Amino acid sequence: MTRDVWRPLIEGLLESVWLVDPVDLRILAVNQAACDLLGLERQAMVGKPAIELTATPEDQFFWEDVAAGLTESIHSETLLRGADGMAVAVERRVSLVWPETDRSVYLVGMRDLRQQHDTENELEQLLAELRATLESTADGILVSDLSGAIRNYNRHFSELWAVPEARLHQRDDAALYAHLASQVSDVQRYRQRLLEIADNPLLETYDVLVLTSGRVLERVTRPLYSRGQPTGRVASFRDITQSLAAQSQLKLAAKVFESSLEAIFITNPDFEIVAVNPACECLMQCAPGKLLGVPAQDVFYDPQDPELMAAMAATLLEQGFWRGQLWVRQQDLSACAVQMSWVLLRDDAGQVTHSIGFFRDLTEENAAQKRIEQLAYNDVLTGLPNRLMLSQRAEFALRVAERNAGECGVFFIDLDRFKNINDSMGHTFGDRVLVEVAQRLMRCLRDTDTLCRLGGDEFVIFLQDIDARGAEVLAQRILASMGHALQIDDMQFSIGCSIGVALYPEDGKTLDALIKCADTAMYLVKARGRNSFRFYQPQMNVNLLSHLKMDHAMRLAMDKGLFRLHYQPQISLANGSLQGAEALLRWTDDELGVVSPGLFIPLAEASGFITTLGTWVLEEAVRQATLWQNRGTPVTVSINVSALQFQQPDFVETVAAVINIAGLQPQLLELELTESILIQDANETLSRLHALSQLGVALSIDDFGTGYSSLAYLKRFPISKLKIDRSFVTGLPDDESDRAIVSATVGMARGLKLKVVAEGVETTAQRDYLASLGCASFQGFLCAPGLAADKFEELIASLPPSTA
Repeated sequence: MTRDVWRPLIEGLLESVWLVDPVDLRILAVNQAACDLLGLERQAMVGKPAIELTATPEDQFFWEDVAAGLTESIHSETLLRGADGMAVAVERRVSLVWPETDRSVYLVGMRDLRQQHDTENELEQLLAELRATLESTADGILVSDLSGAIRNYNRHFSELWAVPEARLHQRDDAALYAHLASQVSDVQRYRQRLLEIADNPLLETYDVLVLTSGRVLERVTRPLYSRGQPTGRVASFRDITQSLAAQSQLKLAAKVFESSLEAIFITNPDFEIVAVNPACECLMQCAPGKLLGVPAQDVFYDPQDPELMAAMAATLLEQGFWRGQLWVRQQDLSACAVQMSWVLLRDDAGQVTHSIGFFRDLTEENAAQKRIEQLAYNDVLTGLPNRLMLSQRAEFALRVAERNAGECGVFFIDLDRFKNINDSMGHTFGDRVLVEVAQRLMRCLRDTDTLCRLGGDEFVIFLQDIDARGAEVLAQRILASMGHALQIDDMQFSIGCSIGVALYPEDGKTLDALIKCADTAMYLVKARGRNSFRFYQPQMNVNLLSHLKMDHAMRLAMDKGLFRLHYQPQISLANGSLQGAEALLRWTDDELGVVSPGLFIPLAEASGFITTLGTWVLEEAVRQATLWQNRGTPVTVSINVSALQFQQPDFVETVAAVINIAGLQPQLLELELTESILIQDANETLSRLHALSQLGVALSIDDFGTGYSSLAYLKRFPISKLKIDRSFVTGLPDDESDRAIVSATVGMARGLKLKVVAEGVETTAQRDYLASLGCASFQGFLCAPGLAADKFEELIASLPPSTA
């Protein structure tokens, strides 16, 4: 009975699944994914003891404990034994379930980790190459983000600044900055200059620093850009002690001039070149003496600014110094980007006698920067945009579409039976297939469309300004293109693909929602034969009730008192103490059973019933918080505020009245606002937020980074906390994009003196990574789900006392 009931369900899962008899621990049923994972036929697995397919002693001990009745579940990484005898790395979860009231079965879910491990190894190699590039530069390099948090520095930097060896092995930005300040002669001027640089993200600076050791350093800082926006700052340091000494020692100056690895030229007052050193002749690929008498403006130029040389000469005459990036024309007519420092020399009477230019080749530095950006925004294998770049482009396009009532689309594409290619020909051959597929897909698209490789053999296409007819035409074009045989080396073969299509706005209004719908449609294509396409339809989600029925049931539930609040703890990452609780709305209906908030909350927002729900949540949360306050165990309770509720004219007065009537200390209530609320009528929003702040309630931003994500409101509005959305936490610590987003958010919040709470933390690895970033607290299933008030009180008693 169990096998017949569960088999259709497990066959539809992408995960490998076993059903294991809880008595004799033999496998009752497996899905096709489980067979593919180990390379065994179904009949070879069914009936076999589960312990025979394990490859680790720990796993055998677990099944022995199960047999002895000592445990019922496990979630860990382990090794299975494949058909070829090789160990297969998987993430495995074992749960005891009851498909029938009088019979249980162990549900074993497994996810193949081999490709993930290969990807991690490849990423480590790429990072090692980037580190080698940074270490190979002749300058000391210090890289920081916009908040001043140190991202990296090379060995030469630590040598120039005499950084203690212990500091190199233990990250402590404050301690490192303090050490740097202790090394300079004029500490006050040094700190003032750092503040000026921090206040101007686009500022390019040049400074000379005198250290207490007598060493003189040239410091150059310039913004670090990503897609046209400043994301940090790079400071390069060069020891110019000898260069300064050379000014008073002409003989030494001549030697320095001739032997310097930096290209140097000298001009007369008319900026005609009168001397160059060998490094200059080498960089410009010209014979000795050929540059003499040539006007400097004939050698250097900026393709984007033809008038730059004239402006530079004016700056030299006015300020005596110019620094920036230029291009030089080499002997073979090619162009080379250089970093230039140009100094004007005057005699005692103030008359210009000469000018001296120092420049260096930026080719390697620019290549390294380009490589860093490519790793951040592009898939390493295919060069296509990755999920981070797709999200940025789609977010902008969806905002435009919303404003202009436009249409967009998302394709979710999965190659058919690609695993067979990897298994038979190897991953190297499979990678070449993926590159060819990516090129074919690109040839089918317009310039405005974005093709992204999610990973493995999954691709997502975001389409601007497209309707259902246009999406159908494109899907047919892609299928036709993929229908042509692929030729790799001397092998010719065919590979199909399954396409799921979702359209904005009817199928979803966010990228994640559209991808989810397209993914759902794609799996239906897989289930019905592959190599085709299908549009998402709401009836694909058979568990969704009609809006009309649910709206009526929701209003009856309010009258019957069927709504409840559960409380999910927010735990300090520093000491494990309770920092607060988020009130979560729960609905158990007499007819519908447990109804997910993901179903009824959007409907309530669309119908306007969310204001009634929101007011009830506010009153109930304040009532419970007041009970805890009066018992001597105060807990800060946070509630979500919808945009419609926030926009009610009497919202501030309602909050004030509820607090005053209950007698709650205002600081024990926190309102969580979405980013969309903060960008609607900014002046009115600012006024309302200040009014709430004056009441004493705390304000935080929920799901930070998933909405508008403008940094302007973080400075203007009285916000005290950011909540990192669970979508960025799920991939931690392995996903590179999630790491970059979360790290940047925590660093930015630290600079703005905002607290940070991470949502959806489910593993210790996620918790530990967040703690290493300095994130203040977390909430999620790792600690507890939403709990009823009495269960939450039991949890409070088991936690260490707060030190806040």
